[in-house]
Formats: sequence, structure tokens, C-alpha cells
Amino acid sequence: MKELLIIMPKMGESIMEATISRWLKKEGDTVLEAESIVEVATDKVDSEIPTPYTGKIKRFLVQVGDMVAVGNPIAVIETEDIILGQDLTDATHVPDRPSSQVLISENPKQKIQQGILMDTVGSFPLQDLTGRFFSPLVRHIAQKESVSLEEMENIPGTGKDNRVTKQDLLAYLRHRKKTNHTYKTTTVDSIKKYAKPEDEIIPMDRVRKVIAERMVEAMRTVPHVTSFVEADVTNLVMWRDQFKGAFKEKTGIGLTYTPLFIQAVARTIRQFPLINISVVGEYIIKRKAINIGLAVALPDGNLIVPVVKNTDQLNLTQLAIRVNELVHNARHGQLLPDDIADGTYTISNIGSFQNLMGTPMIMQPQVAILAVGAIVKRPAVIETAQGDQIAIRHKMYLSHTYDHRVVDGSLGGQFVKSVADYLENFDVSKGIDEI
Repeated sequence: MKELLIIMPKMGESIMEATISRWLKKEGDTVLEAESIVEVATDKVDSEIPTPYTGKIKRFLVQVGDMVAVGNPIAVIETEDIILGQDLTDATHVPDRPSSQVLISENPKQKIQQGILMDTVGSFPLQDLTGRFFSPLVRHIAQKESVSLEEMENIPGTGKDNRVTKQDLLAYLRHRKKTNHTYKTTTVDSIKKYAKPEDEIIPMDRVRKVIAERMVEAMRTVPHVTSFVEADVTNLVMWRDQFKGAFKEKTGIGLTYTPLFIQAVARTIRQFPLINISVVGEYIIKRKAINIGLAVALPDGNLIVPVVKNTDQLNLTQLAIRVNELVHNARHGQLLPDDIADGTYTISNIGSFQNLMGTPMIMQPQVAILAVGAIVKRPAVIETAQGDQIAIRHKMYLSHTYDHRVVDGSLGGQFVKSVADYLENFDVSKGIDEI
């Protein structure tokens, strides 16, 4: 029998840890490969973790309520399986509550896919996504001061190969103490002085706390700039009105504007591939896949962003079906970790709340996000063969927010104008199956 470790898997882009919610098995239970053994919760999604092996659970290494970093061992299993890179015959020496990380494989490609490399210094990565090395001293300080990997990736390094030195990190910490406005843990008693006796004090839930922290961090890190364009989408509205009945009969779902907006963005990204990038430290990653995230409001008031993968390879019907599936699963708590991973660009349909325009915040490490406003009827001057005339047209605003570190106004402005042009010149002669 071999003793192998079950590792906390990667849960999606930017998710570095998860909380153990509930063990689905007991120590001593026999489990089959791919059978779920534990429920975990992240700031984005709750999920079940399956075992990669068939065998008997010898012991759990973490408890319910523990926060576990991606790549950390969570349990030891006895198995007869032979797994390359996981023959941990000394697993009995793993402490009951380990603080070290364990490499899943020595395959460099697999390490990159996991997103982080770990060693035995606490729970902080050995390298960032670009391969920039962190020394043991720097990692110790970062862990002690609760500096996240995302923060470390954005600290300019003065050492060899842009490495972050002790002085670089200490200088960053001094600056962070002066500018940090993140939400701090407090108690109901300590805030009573701000509330009236008739007021209700509502603590933030776990998701709202994480959202608050990330929004503050996003504004601190990224210089946000927003360009606005008004689009005449009368042709698009007329086309949808003509085909929405047939589409409903064919697919069983309603034809909303959302997949049409996603398709317009995906096709425009082909023209402007430098919008489809990520910033990691001092490096720019030009993404090949066009994976568009869609901001979805949840019943509890929180927000989640499921991702439509390889959007440019889907036709309108495929897009509509996938969007409907993701939105349904998001609102019913049925998203999988992969459903929220690997987004390269994001759309927020604020028009669903009858908002005209907005200034959305970028989901790092992406560099841009588009808010689409409500479609409303307005009088407009149009050019005809008989001269200028006033007519009732369907209009909407597009709000494009971008990271001014890497996206200049010319690129950001041209991109959103091209999206508007696509929507304005929508080909009403095509049928559903042709789009």
C-alpha cells in the first residue's frame, strides 16, 4: 500500500485559497477515484473536491473551517495506485496541520498550469506567474505581513532579474500603511457609536468582505479610465423582435441581447488583440483564447462572473445556450470552479437594471471591462436621401473602462467605438443560423 497526499487543487483564476466547509467522508472510509470527499468554499464559488485515487482515507490534515492554500495537502490516502510524482512513502511524516506546500509534479508545464509553485516556506509561492523568484526572507516577510501574491506581482523589483528585495518589500509596506483603506475586522460594539438605536447593524458575509477588499485593491493598483460611446442599435432591436419567437421555439430559451453583445465584443477583440491581455507584475500576457466573463447579480446581492470560453468560436445559438446555462447555474449555486476561471475580458450588462451608463471596475489581471446600458427610444437626427430628418431610434451607451498602464486612450476608445459600429451595422438580412 502506498500513502499519497490529496492536494487542494487550483480553483480558478486568482483563487489562492479555500475554506474547508464539510468533510463528506470519515477517516477510514474507502473511496473511489473521482468520488467527492470534501466541500470547500472560496470567495467566488462553493465546490466539492474529488479524490484522484481509489483507496482508504488514512487521516485528514485540516479541519472544518480551516483556510487552505492551493497546493497544500488536505488528507492522506492509502492506495495501491502508482502515481508519478506522488509516491509519498514518507507521508507519515507530514504533520497533522501542515504549513508547507507540496509540489504535485516535477513537470514544468504542469507547474505553470497550476499557476503557482510552492516550497516549504510557509504558504507563500516560490515564484509568481512570470517565474520571478522570491527569496526565503522576502517570502517570510510577505507571509508575516499578509501580502498577497497579486500584490507581490505588482511590486517593482530592484534585484537581479527584477527580483523583489527585502528593501523593495519594506518600502512597499511603508507605502501600504499610509494608503491602505481596506476594511478591517471590527465588532458590533465598536461601531455602535456610528449607529442610532433604531438602526440595524448587518455584518458583511464572507463574499462581500472579499469583494470589498478586492475593489479597494483594484483601485489602488490600476489607473482606471473610461470611454463612452452612444450606439444606435435600431437594426439590432428590429432583428431580435423578428426572430425571438422562432428562437424560443427552436431552443426553448429566450433570445436576450446579452449573447449579441458578447458576440460583438468577441469579434472586435479579433481586431484589437491587445485588449485581450493580462498584466502580471512588469509583464504583459497576450491571450490567445477569447474568454469573456459575464457579471451576474446573485439573489443575495453579491456578484459572480462566470466565463464563456472560446467565445469567438461559438455561433449565436451556441452562445445563447451557454450564457443561459451559466446564468442559471450562477443564480442557483451550481457553478463549477472551471466556470469562473480563465476570463480574459468582462462584460457587465447594467442595462438589465435600467442603468444608462456606468464606470465598471476591472477584474485583474484583465485590463478592460465593458458596461452595456439600457436600450431606450430617443429622437435622433438621421441622414436620408431627402436630407436630415428626426426619427425615433433605439439608442444605448457603451462604457469601456481600461487599465491605463497598458491601454492608452486611442486603443481603449477605438475598441469601444468598433463594438458600437458592429452593433449599429448589424446585418438584418441574416437568419439565426447565419450569425
